[in-house]
Amino acid sequence: MYDFSIGVLLDSLRLPFRNAVEKAAEAGAKGVQMYLTRGEVHPSEITEKTVRERLDIINSYGLTVSAICGDLGGGFGNAEENPRKIELSKRILDMTMLFGTNIVTTHIGVVPEDKTDPKYSVMQDTCGRLAEYADSIGGHFAVETGPESAETLKSFLDGLFSRGVAVNLDPANLVMVAGDDPVKAVHTLKNYIVHTHAKDGVKLTDPDAPRLCGEEHFKELIESGKTYKELPLGNGKVDFDRYLAALCDIGYKGYLTIEREAGDDRVGDVARAVRFLESKIG
Repeated sequence: MYDFSIGVLLDSLRLPFRNAVEKAAEAGAKGVQMYLTRGEVHPSEITEKTVRERLDIINSYGLTVSAICGDLGGGFGNAEENPRKIELSKRILDMTMLFGTNIVTTHIGVVPEDKTDPKYSVMQDTCGRLAEYADSIGGHFAVETGPESAETLKSFLDGLFSRGVAVNLDPANLVMVAGDDPVKAVHTLKNYIVHTHAKDGVKLTDPDAPRLCGEEHFKELIESGKTYKELPLGNGKVDFDRYLAALCDIGYKGYLTIEREAGDDRVGDVARAVRFLESKIG
């Protein structure tokens, strides 16, 4: 028996907030993840009152918050845009702590394999600033795996000397985008994993296929059905038996948060994903 909890990324359900929370609870999830980047929960608009109202709804269904998604799009490769994104990201983490979690998942862009690439130093400087802030309040910005290999990401994170910027391990992204082995990635990134997404899929094209730079770009590629194909849990190339065993081996005891970015029956797919994970973790 594994000591994991099952969560649901509410956007996967494509429903109004309260309805999505209700469906997540009905499916048997224990937690939920949501975006704080749009509308009244955009970091420039959100208030503590809004946080309390949403948290009250979540708690009323017996759920907690597994993490917050704070992806601002485009990554952190642009030195001119980064100061604005840093301040917005700090605001997101501040509000995240009020939700009872300390994890903000995000994409930082494609980490260059060549450390002499000017973009590498720009990204490392920005992530260093975020890590310093996260450390100061006991939080984490969790980089979602996928656009680069686990080894490249580990080397980048090692250079920050912090777990303020950590890892949200998404096994499907590794399979679909980087062509990497999620089981090996768990062991490579074991010191940084603070949250995971439960997702499955296949890679359809060659290793030179475009790599994601931000959440909106990745969704566009998935929905095109030409480069990667996201599939219901158990239907793709992620070996969940070995993957979950690897998470157990490294002592991970956090959330497996279901994310579904394609398909016409999101509610049904999420419910089936909960049952799939329950059958695996006991």
